[in-house]
Amino acid sequence: MKTYTIPVIPGDGIGPEVIAEGMKVLDAAAQVHGFRIEWVTYPHGADHYLRTGELLSDRTLQELSQFKAIYFGACGDERVPPGVLERGIVLTIRNHFDEYVNLRPIRLLEGVRGPLCDKKPADIDFVVVRENTEDFYVAAGGKASIGTTRSQLNISRKTYQARFDLEITSNEPIAYQVGLISRAGARRVMRYALEFARGRKKHLTLIDKANVLTEMYGLWRSEFAEVATEFRDVQTDILLVDAAAMEFVRNPERFDVVLAPNLFGDILTDLGAMLQGGLGLAPGGNINPRGTSMFEPVHGSAPVLKGLQKANPVATIWAGAMLLDSLGENSAGKAVIHAIEKCLRNGRVLTPDLGGTSSTSGVGDEIARMLGVSA
Repeated sequence: MKTYTIPVIPGDGIGPEVIAEGMKVLDAAAQVHGFRIEWVTYPHGADHYLRTGELLSDRTLQELSQFKAIYFGACGDERVPPGVLERGIVLTIRNHFDEYVNLRPIRLLEGVRGPLCDKKPADIDFVVVRENTEDFYVAAGGKASIGTTRSQLNISRKTYQARFDLEITSNEPIAYQVGLISRAGARRVMRYALEFARGRKKHLTLIDKANVLTEMYGLWRSEFAEVATEFRDVQTDILLVDAAAMEFVRNPERFDVVLAPNLFGDILTDLGAMLQGGLGLAPGGNINPRGTSMFEPVHGSAPVLKGLQKANPVATIWAGAMLLDSLGENSAGKAVIHAIEKCLRNGRVLTPDLGGTSSTSGVGDEIARMLGVSA
């Protein structure tokens, strides 16, 4: 029997609870579809950090590099300053493994009532491809005091090294952040998105703000014009990000595949999560098509819900379906989605965020049962 070894990082807060249900359902899907999963659990998160001072060691990253997919829960803990765990674990994994695609399905599942009362599941069914390593998320910035301040910013990526030598003269303190888009970084995510669109309805919408941020998004737009000539069977259009936000709400059915730079993609995908019923239903994949990818729910660690068994595990289970797809187990991935929809459509076993009274584990049991396996 084919066996996949998958590292899992449950993380903080509700992370371990929702990941447990994801593992349960993926094990059920594997049983039905004739393969096995061996889970390797890593302790990294707030407790591990507070106990050892370690976020992610080089040894751990080397171990993770042996695997095609990582299953991740959530990180964030009030005992640790904001950003420490997020940068030290999630962003470290994204950058170390060059996971340059953030794949976010925006789909209103059957059985879920979204905030747009006039929209049906068929009306909200698109995918956002977000560039995941550049733009204003390169962690390059600083502060300057009154007078003259000199600083050096270094940006290191798998494909390039960049250095900025700055001299700032100001009569008041200022803060600054540098954004960067490279030709290679833009082109690779564009090719991924256009290829992805080929497998759907062959329509892609490019997002930017080239009318104001003319240099970065001017490059973004011009590179897209060139790359798109390789995909003449895919229809394309361009929207400024503010117009795109309006269209997400007013006319979501116009979208099939949306390609956005990092910052705008981050914002638009959370708007999209609300269209599909909330963060408890929103999965994400951080993808390197030729390397190690990571799949996760996009919600946070929700420490106020920790241990209460009230967290919705659907986003985590859906992220698990995406993980199965990345392994080539597409039939199993589709079966998991169908099981989720059947559970939601029946409406008997739902967590409180969806108007139900069931527990986190109860929803996991029900979805596993829908796959034909007793939990």
